[in-house]
Amino acid sequence: PVSSCHLLLRTLLDCGYLYSLGRRKLYYPTRRLYDVARSIAVHDALIEELRPVLTSLRDRSGETVILGKRQGDAVLYLDVLESAKTVRYTARAGEYKPLHSSAIGKALLGALPPKELDAWLGARPLQRVTPHTLATAAQLKLNLQQGRKRGTFVTRGENVIDVTAVAASLALDNEAFGIAIAGPLHRMEPALARHAELLRAAVSRITGGRAR
Repeated sequence: PVSSCHLLLRTLLDCGYLYSLGRRKLYYPTRRLYDVARSIAVHDALIEELRPVLTSLRDRSGETVILGKRQGDAVLYLDVLESAKTVRYTARAGEYKPLHSSAIGKALLGALPPKELDAWLGARPLQRVTPHTLATAAQLKLNLQQGRKRGTFVTRGENVIDVTAVAASLALDNEAFGIAIAGPLHRMEPALARHAELLRAAVSRITGGRAR
């Protein structure tokens, strides 16, 4: 409602989070809003704990590293450490990606008990994100079974054309998370086995450190 909107705007103005521009009453955020958001991000205990391992994984792989968690039928990117290379996979924390077409999504689906996975696959259509997206339950289930055997899950142009990603899942405080290495297909494919090894080592480092 307009009246509620005005009250919220007035509160934000009074608290210094917005300022108005011109007679048309355009509103724009002040730096105070940014400072609050930055403070929240800096003091995220989980990100602070995992950041050294994720940074090392980014530096050793030379590609973009992503931490994600399932939110409904999507993956929410919690942290993104982009590659320093000019041509790279780019994304932002806070973005959502489909479970069935993203590497982290596959890793999280692959970690589900078989009956729960079958129920999920049978309850919803799989939309094509690119021409390479696995859009049938049979295709995706077979792909996930192969990923479970390897311990890592791969997407090849299924979420973003010309991008390959490899991911693995891990449990932290009884919550499922996923970590992925993503980059241009032409660089990722020749190094995929090495990236998978680096990824498994990073997951072991995180879970092993917590076990101690």
